[in-house]
Amino acid sequence: MSTKALLIELLTEELPPKALQRLGEAFATTIEADLKKLALLPDDYQYRYFATPRRLAILIDKVLPQAPEQDFVEKLMPAKVGLDAAGNATPALTKRLEAKGLAHLSVADLSQESDGKQDFLIARGKAPGAILKNRIQEVVEHCISQLPIPKVMRYQLADRQTTVRFVRPAHRLVVLHGDEILPVQALGLSAGRITEGHRFMGAKTISLTDAEEYEQRLADEGMVIADFERRQAMIREQLHRIADSLGTTLGEDPEVAELLNEVTALVEHPTVYVGQFDRKFLAVPQACLILTMRLNQKYFPLFNKADGKLDHRFLIVSNMHLADPKNIIEGNERVVRPRLADAEFFFDTDKKTPQNERVAQLANVVYHNKLGSQLQRTERVQALAALIAEQLGTNKQEAERAAYLAKADLVSLMVGEFPELQGIMASYYAAGEQESSAVCQALAHQYDVRFNLAPSKDGITALILFVAERVETLVGIWGIGSIPTGERDPYGLRRAALGIISAYEWLEQAQLDGISAAHLDLPALLAKSLSLFDASSELNPNTATEVYEFILERYRNQLQAEHSKAVIDAVLAVNPPLDQIPERIAAIEAFSALDEAESLAAANKRISNLLRRSEDEVHNFDAALLQDEAEKNLFTTLQAVEPEVMALFQSKDFTGGMSRLAAVRPAVDDFFNDVMVMTEDVAIRANRLALLQRLHGTMNLIADISRLA
Repeated sequence: MSTKALLIELLTEELPPKALQRLGEAFATTIEADLKKLALLPDDYQYRYFATPRRLAILIDKVLPQAPEQDFVEKLMPAKVGLDAAGNATPALTKRLEAKGLAHLSVADLSQESDGKQDFLIARGKAPGAILKNRIQEVVEHCISQLPIPKVMRYQLADRQTTVRFVRPAHRLVVLHGDEILPVQALGLSAGRITEGHRFMGAKTISLTDAEEYEQRLADEGMVIADFERRQAMIREQLHRIADSLGTTLGEDPEVAELLNEVTALVEHPTVYVGQFDRKFLAVPQACLILTMRLNQKYFPLFNKADGKLDHRFLIVSNMHLADPKNIIEGNERVVRPRLADAEFFFDTDKKTPQNERVAQLANVVYHNKLGSQLQRTERVQALAALIAEQLGTNKQEAERAAYLAKADLVSLMVGEFPELQGIMASYYAAGEQESSAVCQALAHQYDVRFNLAPSKDGITALILFVAERVETLVGIWGIGSIPTGERDPYGLRRAALGIISAYEWLEQAQLDGISAAHLDLPALLAKSLSLFDASSELNPNTATEVYEFILERYRNQLQAEHSKAVIDAVLAVNPPLDQIPERIAAIEAFSALDEAESLAAANKRISNLLRRSEDEVHNFDAALLQDEAEKNLFTTLQAVEPEVMALFQSKDFTGGMSRLAAVRPAVDDFFNDVMVMTEDVAIRANRLALLQRLHGTMNLIADISRLA
């Protein structure tokens, strides 16, 4: 059966730019999946999606008008219900066949099969394949219902009675199979063959003769580059070519890629122009200028290749291609000038207020109605920063100062206008008051998702503030009962937990003299944080323990990408210090590869069960009560191995400790082969359990190896 190209296009008002690519991909993949399910696509088909500010579309190069016949097996009903005594069809069977579209079948066409209890009537045969023209309506409807719409609009159709719900008002629907319009109605529209070009540069309407000409005619007559990825590539090429010609770059911030995605969703025919602003604005912190250009104006700031500093020129992605773009450029320059002037004014005004005064103003800013003001929070973070500095043996005064100034910029004019600059402005204002580079760095990086600075002594102050803030957040928010559930985590507690883990990893990797992750006592920090909250906050007294378990659980999820679940479970079961987890996992992975591992893991599991069953009994060990040779041998072996394992454990040679532990395997195997632990003699039983308890403690110093069984 011959195939034809299928085009489905939905023309709308301007779609939300940040969601456009996702909407375009979902529109296409849902339609493709549904047609594939109906067997209307041959094996060698290909499809493309299109997404512009005003349209979502899919073009599939080969679609069958009707699917091939499909084998079917239909279990109808018990034979005793479907057949009368003479073997004829009962009314119930006749009705069922009609309902299934099988009225043409007679009793002779049916077979009987038993399910072990009774015979059932079975219909087998070939069903005609789905007809595209008959099924395309449900495909389009299903696609529209499944789109990942960020926020649904309600609007009325021209009849002023019918209300429609969609992402934006829809104006045209095109559904073409080759040159044939398929009968589809959706969102108050009837399918046709007319699409629209660029609002200002292209043909108002384009009547498509065939589905295959869609992209080319839109480009030639409509001045529309419909393919999202092609349009993005055009913008990228222009941006880099022009930036290079000016001796500048776009920068390497992740925001560049995000902005490129967004501007691609704002234009149908992109052209890049160069604008500029007064050089005097370069005296304003460049972060402010960059933010207002990217966030508010959708411009691409440029940076000098030589020193990486912000240039006074910027790039504009326009939806118009003009021989003389003077008006476009000047218009954009006129728009950006007051935004930059505002930033200049805010910065100059903010500098007149000392940081200490802004900190005092935090008393009037509510952090949380159950947790007090931002000033109270600042005081708690200060106390935690001091404790962390003491633990790490670093500059306590710098840590306290960074914590003291961390939230001062929240009451500044600049952050009031640009909340995204929190922390960054605190760093600028601190530098203006001659604070140390370590303090300024800490302020600038306090909101990072992960702690990932280049290793340096200055980075320690930043790490202290980073950890102190997250500990305070976790304890406070968790303590008042705002615990993450399912997909909801409004206060970012999961992110805070992962941030703390990243700080530990940084400390290990940085290898700074005299500073170790082992010195960072997280349980003590959590307990200290809990004690700092006012009694009126009514925090859950178990918060510190629960938060530590929560952090370990986040770590578990992170580790599962690279390590086996059994190994992770074994290590985390003993609640190890956070800094030791990677080394312990490495040790258990090495141990798991040993011949002794399986036997010792099974033995450890058996010991755990025995000890659990006898929890109420007192286990006091007395070597004089040892009777069997096997238990004496186990005791002798344990006496030799135990101190060595303990010494290796204390020196954090976890791999060596597990390797030495493997030496007890023969004695353990003999013990369980030859010795009856749960003997009726109470004293002997208790002594053997006491010996096993001692062995169990040694075996589980590094991890609960029973989890490997």
